[in-house]
Amino acid sequence: MQWYRDRGLTQKQTKTATENTMFTTEGEPFTSETITTNYSCGRIDVRGIPDEPYGDEIGVPPMLSSDWRLFGDWLDDVQTMSIWTLEDLVTAYEQHNPKITWIKE
Repeated sequence: MQWYRDRGLTQKQTKTATENTMFTTEGEPFTSETITTNYSCGRIDVRGIPDEPYGDEIGVPPMLSSDWRLFGDWLDDVQTMSIWTLEDLVTAYEQHNPKITWIKE
């Protein structure tokens, strides 16, 4: 949550507890914090490298979670003859898919 707070991607609301609300008494006000825009990041596992039994990985900075899912689905079917950079992969992806929205730091 702190990563989202630091970037202004949360919203606080005051709500009233119901019988299903945890840690408060029914009818009492409490503050709820939600993420306004979801981001995902991680790595791309590179497999099939000769003499590298564990493969390699490419770090991927935060992008919209919806873009992460679409990009990941696309990557599932990608095969190359050499190791591509993240920039190469994104360029190829964006030729026939929506542009990726990256976090603005």
